[in-house]
Amino acid sequence: MSYAGDLTPRQAWDLLQSDENALLVDVRTQGEWDQIGVPDADALGGRAAFVEWVTPTGPNPTFLDELAGAGLQAGDGRTVVFLCRSGVRSVAAAVAATAAGYGPAYNVLQGFEGDIGPDGERGHAGWRADGLPWRQA
Repeated sequence: MSYAGDLTPRQAWDLLQSDENALLVDVRTQGEWDQIGVPDADALGGRAAFVEWVTPTGPNPTFLDELAGAGLQAGDGRTVVFLCRSGVRSVAAAVAATAAGYGPAYNVLQGFEGDIGPDGERGHAGWRADGLPWRQA
């Protein structure tokens, strides 16, 4: 089973603004949230959750339980938008969530800070580079 599709960061923002029940789920690690920043949950009316897809010891075995803890219910049809660093882990999260009955589940292309650019650094693309609301954790 696949997921609902991919969205640019701007499309994800627009969807989150137009659907008052949609939830943004950032699946990066605690270290990434702390060091790089996070989408501004206040700008989303509090509709943001932070659930690691991968922990320092490997895949997060409680990922689906943590989604439920964030207020999602399988089968309720609530839109979920998954975000990671560059749009790779969030695809896996969207696929797993869809298979468990959550969603429609979307992936944010380019993630929070995009792929490594020609200068060897990230941050040239993604949520933050597109000027969408974010804050330092």
